[in-house]
Amino acid sequence: MTTGIFLDAMTPRAGKTLIALGLADSLIRRADRVGYFRPVHLGDTPAQDPRIRLMKETFDLDDAAARGGVSLAQCREYLASGTQDELASACLAIYSEMAPDYDVVIVDGTDLLAHNAATAEFDLNARLAKTMGCSVLAVISGAQAESVEDIVNSVEVTRSELRSAKTDLLGVVVNRVDPERVTEVAERTPAGRRGGQVYVIPENPAISQPTVADVIRQLALDETDLRAGADRDIQAVKVAAMTVGNFLEQMGDGDFIITPADRADVVMATLASALSPSFPAPAGVLLSGDHLTGTATQALIDAAPFPVLRTGQDTYSAAQAVGRVQGDLRAGERRKIAAALGEWANAVDEQELLHRLELPRPATMTPLRFLHNLIETARAQRRRIVLPEGEDVRVLRAAEIIVRRDFCDLIILGEAAKIRELAQNEGLALELSEDEEPARGAVRLIDLSTSALREAYAQEYARLRAHKGVTQEQAMERMLDGSYFGTMMVQLGDADGMVSGAAHTTANTIRPALEFVKTKEGVKIVSSVFFMLLEDRALVYGDCAVNPNPDAAQLADIARASAATARQFGVEPRVAMLSYSTGGSGSGQDVDTVREATELVRSADPDFPVEGPIQYDAATNASIAASKLPDSAVAGQATVFVFPDLNTGNNTYKAVQQSSGAVAVGPVLQGLRKPVNDLSRGCTVDDIVNTVAITAIQAQQD
Repeated sequence: MTTGIFLDAMTPRAGKTLIALGLADSLIRRADRVGYFRPVHLGDTPAQDPRIRLMKETFDLDDAAARGGVSLAQCREYLASGTQDELASACLAIYSEMAPDYDVVIVDGTDLLAHNAATAEFDLNARLAKTMGCSVLAVISGAQAESVEDIVNSVEVTRSELRSAKTDLLGVVVNRVDPERVTEVAERTPAGRRGGQVYVIPENPAISQPTVADVIRQLALDETDLRAGADRDIQAVKVAAMTVGNFLEQMGDGDFIITPADRADVVMATLASALSPSFPAPAGVLLSGDHLTGTATQALIDAAPFPVLRTGQDTYSAAQAVGRVQGDLRAGERRKIAAALGEWANAVDEQELLHRLELPRPATMTPLRFLHNLIETARAQRRRIVLPEGEDVRVLRAAEIIVRRDFCDLIILGEAAKIRELAQNEGLALELSEDEEPARGAVRLIDLSTSALREAYAQEYARLRAHKGVTQEQAMERMLDGSYFGTMMVQLGDADGMVSGAAHTTANTIRPALEFVKTKEGVKIVSSVFFMLLEDRALVYGDCAVNPNPDAAQLADIARASAATARQFGVEPRVAMLSYSTGGSGSGQDVDTVREATELVRSADPDFPVEGPIQYDAATNASIAASKLPDSAVAGQATVFVFPDLNTGNNTYKAVQQSSGAVAVGPVLQGLRKPVNDLSRGCTVDDIVNTVAITAIQAQQD
């Protein structure tokens, strides 16, 4: 039976989009089939509704899983004509179509857009919730409250109104609360009757502040020739109507500057400021009026590291228009989405909330569920991860996402001035601190050339490598290498894991770990796996990145390590030792090596679920397995695949990735005493975020 959860905004600008995102994120990890329904959508069609697009893109929902009912214009016509029954029937019809296909459907009610019809909208939402048989998660805003008492009263009024409307109240979310009031609000609003838990979420400027993209969208500005990213947060709006010297004294990081298009001096001053690490960098510049821009000034504009926009409005009108721009959570705004999901995870006890819904246990593992589980598993036991490549912008962008998702603590290595300048120029909201114990939400920044740790690390490295003749002087030089410094941090417990490789080779990442971190007891070889995320399950491929031609003992090691890694990340291991032959049908040195490796695994642990040698089709296809290995407990249902050599493994994972659309996560290194993981030099920001989460989870086992 479908479970319906109705999101009901009880006050204007309650921030219900954050709640929809957070709830969907929690549900995706706990139910196979999650749907989203917006009974009253914006635009003429559901495809035009910003929130439907947001949910579809963020959670990979297709058109059938994210639907709309009637347009806002149609809804108002129904309400004005007094035909609410027809409106409810139209929405119920679509919900009823969705219900059989989904374990849970999030029903996103109206947002009190019609301020002069708040009572009618409340009645409509309550009626829809009852008609669909949904539990109500009510959302109120604490942003306009003058006191904690006002918020407490709002919660009680919300409970009373929803009880009077005979709805099933699942809980109340008080959103956008002044961070200084959050604790008191939580203490003074206990759970109500029938489990009406209250969740308190603080106001987060990273969500509520507008971005340059919001200005472009809401003012309908031309972005055709935009050279810099528009996802920068706007901290304040400044009009440049004074001399350049005085203006620069007033400008701060993240300011959005409005100035007449003929003020070449302001354009040049803001550009010079952005390029100087000791001066603030603007979020963007809006040139007002129809004045022509000189050739030299235009050349500077084209090279600006921040967005430069134009409007035909005069400066005063443009400033008024920009002042009315509101920050929105919309599709594609990864930084805001990360901040929203982080706030939800920290404020809402999702175990308590979802336990009362009695959702069916998921039968499949989708890519989205696997990746979202990584973040939550990492958050459960917070760890410190060091990133040695701080001068790579992808690393800094990933760090910002990680800080906003708030699932681990980060240490970034590199030249401090360069890193700060790069973050500033890219408009990243990263708080970089050189304190040994930075505040929550800040990233520890270590400059290798000036760090007091360098000498101590060099002494330890020289001691560990004395048998190789390494001197203290050589060790000091070696500790200027981020991979060595970062690995030594992990070795000595100053960090729990390291992620590197965005700008360096695999050998550069692994070499320090092999020199002094060494392998786990009983493990002879460092290897790797990729998690191959198919449409409905996660598979583990090893070794596709490290060992070119493993012998039988090494293959056995890889099999055991891969099974342990699979189990650590929620994949029940059934190991297939792959070859071009299945069972005893083939012979030759390559097959014999795989056969020997399989026997080594079995002899060490007779209960270990392993089969080999076996071909890929027999390992995955139940009907083929029934004819080739009918008595095997692994054939036809393998989850872990050990390839006989690097050539086969690397090409196979890439072939599967490209031909099936599978998501490949990795490589994940295994066998080391401490977690160190490698990135591809072509990695994306998402790759870095996922690998950091994986490394944090590995560190939880230490």
